[in-house]
Amino acid sequence: MDKITSSIKKLENGNIEILFSIPAGLVLSEKSKVLAEFGNDLTIAGFRKGKAPISKVEENISDEKVVEHILNHLLPQAFVNACEEHKIRPAIYPKFEVLKITTTKDLTKDGVWEIKAVTAELPEVVLPKDIKAKLKKTKDENQLIKKLVDLVDIRIPEVLINEEVNIKLSQVLERIEKLGLTLEGYLKSVGKDSQKLRQEYKEQAVNSISLELILNKIAADHKIEVSNLEIDEFIKTTGEKKENVNKEKRELLSRILMRKKALEFLKK
Repeated sequence: MDKITSSIKKLENGNIEILFSIPAGLVLSEKSKVLAEFGNDLTIAGFRKGKAPISKVEENISDEKVVEHILNHLLPQAFVNACEEHKIRPAIYPKFEVLKITTTKDLTKDGVWEIKAVTAELPEVVLPKDIKAKLKKTKDENQLIKKLVDLVDIRIPEVLINEEVNIKLSQVLERIEKLGLTLEGYLKSVGKDSQKLRQEYKEQAVNSISLELILNKIAADHKIEVSNLEIDEFIKTTGEKKENVNKEKRELLSRILMRKKALEFLKK
């Protein structure tokens, strides 16, 4: 039976590459399903909507769109299967890159599509045994945070750093557009170039991810938890009604409050 196979490569920068090989038989089988889906919503001259034969549907849909939908069908489950097979605990949904692909019309029986996915696992956090003692005389919170990050050596995978940097850059671009400025004009006004700005955001990303992981570890080691009542009280301070805050947002607030309590634990 045709199935997707995978292999992994762990890189020095902390990234994990997963190489997928998708056999022609599976591609062509999935192609039939994709064309059938397109056909359900397609109106072609001479046929009622959704009733055109697959051959006519294929003539009216670009192969590029067909390929895109085939990959959208296959890759999410292929990624899940690869993580189970290779015992990977991904910290981020992967970035996919096409390595080798042919049009579905040119695909031979023995042909193979090759796709690369880049992901990463969260790095292990090892805390110094006397970390609280080393922070004992540090009262200012900003200084404590800086010292905490300096004390714990964590190697953050590059893909996690880049994801954080890209989010920050997107936010900046959005703000710039709202002000009616160009990126070039903004950079000139702050005396920076795009490379320097990205490097600054990269350093900030490393520190923020490191701090988050360290506080998560401290909370786990010292069984620091957040109750539903604490979440409700925090929501009340925002002026929002707790019934309007969904489960996902409550979980996010719980993690934020947990890290805040971990920081308070270190300050005591």
